[in-house]
Amino acid sequence: MASILSSCLRDIRPPVTVFSPSMWGDTFSTFSLDEQVQEKYEKAIETLKQEVRSKLVEATSGKLLILVDTIERLGLAYHFETEIEEKLERIYNEDQEYDDLFTTALRFRLLRQHQYQVSCSVFDKFTDEAHKMKEMLSSDVEGLLSLYEAAHIRIHREDILEEAVPFTKHHLTRHVLSQSLESPLEDKVKRALVHSFHRGVPIIEARVYISIYEKDDSRDEIILKLAKLNFNYLQNMYKEELSELYRWWNNFDLKSKLPYARDRSIECYLWGIAFHFEPQYSYVRKAVAKATQMVSVLDDTYDNYATLNEAQLFTDVLERWDMNEIGQLPNYMKVVYQYIMSIYEDYKREATKQGKSFAIPSYKEAVKQLARAYNIEQNWIMEQKMPLLEEYLKNSVITSSIFVMFTAHFPGMKSVTQETIDWLLSNPKIVVLTAMIGRHIDDLGSHERENKEGKYLTVVDCYMKHYGISKEEVLSMFEVLVEDAWKDISKEWANKTSSIPKEIVEQLVNYARAAEMTYQNSEDGYTNPEKNLGPHIVALFVDPIVI
Repeated sequence: MASILSSCLRDIRPPVTVFSPSMWGDTFSTFSLDEQVQEKYEKAIETLKQEVRSKLVEATSGKLLILVDTIERLGLAYHFETEIEEKLERIYNEDQEYDDLFTTALRFRLLRQHQYQVSCSVFDKFTDEAHKMKEMLSSDVEGLLSLYEAAHIRIHREDILEEAVPFTKHHLTRHVLSQSLESPLEDKVKRALVHSFHRGVPIIEARVYISIYEKDDSRDEIILKLAKLNFNYLQNMYKEELSELYRWWNNFDLKSKLPYARDRSIECYLWGIAFHFEPQYSYVRKAVAKATQMVSVLDDTYDNYATLNEAQLFTDVLERWDMNEIGQLPNYMKVVYQYIMSIYEDYKREATKQGKSFAIPSYKEAVKQLARAYNIEQNWIMEQKMPLLEEYLKNSVITSSIFVMFTAHFPGMKSVTQETIDWLLSNPKIVVLTAMIGRHIDDLGSHERENKEGKYLTVVDCYMKHYGISKEEVLSMFEVLVEDAWKDISKEWANKTSSIPKEIVEQLVNYARAAEMTYQNSEDGYTNPEKNLGPHIVALFVDPIVI
């Protein structure tokens, strides 16, 4: 009897969630890049860069720290990488101590963000006999804000920074509620309380900060103008890439062929821009966007439509990676299979063209591996047999899709070698931690949707069973796990001696940032982008900055 029930279960389709259509319609369907406009921007940017470069060379001490921070927050640092590194190395070697909290915290954060080993003992002078933050600091809003930002790049066992987070958050919130702050300081504080700078997606933070900096009486007009021109120049590039991506996605016509799947190509491009926003990474942005949309279709196929028998068949056919076997699949799965193979053929062609053909086997295996992991997860859910926690966590590193997303864009990365790929696939600590941040943040935001109104088990149930705790306690645990993972990532990031290219490690941090952006406030911003991702897309890709 049990085997009959089990057999019947394997042919039952899960409750199908009907997702809302893309909120963007044909907004990004056509865009013609005006090369003359771009050339004007380029000339103006080059002229202003020379002036800003001179300012960087001349600046010293605290003013230098503020200048570097301003340049980075405005999204201009990639123009001055050499100058900034030389200046920060000098600041690190000089080891100058500052008496004020603002400058001390700013120096600490900038150096750690640039992979320098710095000790949190520099904050000891701001604590009392009980090793608590001095209450007199509560009125120093600039200092509190600087410390708050520095504390978000803390590592394990930095107790002083651990305490600094609730201390600064409490007092900064108090100042906002009392309406005692004036713009732009009030804007800075409000933004930081929504999202710390270090954990924000760089180009989103740049767009936000341009509007804040514009209100600052002490602003440098040359730097502000450069930031605006630079942003508009980048935005035109992004619009062209989005238009190309839109046409690519529409050619598959999956919106009508696979109505159960989410149409979120524009939101997927936002993940691409989170990985690298700089001009030279156009390939990376588009590759990440395409990979993310493919992952989304695959996820929805397993999670939102396929029976267990269909899912097993698809997994087996994909494992053999042979178009001649497509006839075995149901019609809708043939569409998915052809879609995956079309992307793979493009990948093969591009990897060979870029001299990165060695990346092809790892990409293919990453796609197969993801399908296997989705299949395992769907069996757990449909059969209501949640695994041991350790088994779930091992599978969730794969379902984070980190391996597909990274191998997908490797042909566009000059620094990537076979050694880089071997390192990524060896499950190094920073990769696993980054994947777990993405997975836990995703689980926080999507568990309500995935349990299909209580009909199916989710990872939340797995944790509840394992630890014998309530749903609320599990969600709180996820938040702690995310914080712990960020500390580990910050520690790994500070390991400057690694042989792995810095830009790859930076992308791992950016993956975690993109996850935070997407599932902010424990809401599924990918499935329902109107609140979380929609405003970012308008700011980055629709509205230019008035100069």
